[in-house]
Amino acid sequence: MKVYEWLSKGPDDTSSFAQKLAGKLKAKDVLLLEGDLGAGKTTFTKGIALGLGIRRNVSSPTFTIIKEYQGNLPLYHMDVYRLQDSNEDLGFDEYFEGTGVTIVEWAHIIEDQLPNEYLSISLYRLGDVERRFELKPVGKRYELLCEELFS
Repeated sequence: MKVYEWLSKGPDDTSSFAQKLAGKLKAKDVLLLEGDLGAGKTTFTKGIALGLGIRRNVSSPTFTIIKEYQGNLPLYHMDVYRLQDSNEDLGFDEYFEGTGVTIVEWAHIIEDQLPNEYLSISLYRLGDVERRFELKPVGKRYELLCEELFS
């Protein structure tokens, strides 16, 4: 599997990159976000939302687990961190197979419920505002998406 890297110089840079990616997304696309607290997962998701034409404020769904936003495509934003000790099936596949784009924060926690194909994005802090993004496409759709994004 090919891994793509991208460096962000700050939140605005992260948002611009996410908006560029959003322009290439379509219904049923699934993005998995991994990174420590403060790594920029929500900043990245806000950029995706802007790129999808969503004007509502986007915040982390830590306590609600799933938030839905309407734009050019629906955005399903999941934060499954609180499910760490739960084996409960919450019907995630309905979102993965739905009419929108799904972003899952802390996706490794529900690994057994994830679709077979997705774009895994890991965020690493390099300093106060700099971040390194590591994108790992799983499946032909996401390989082509990354090739297009990084060409």
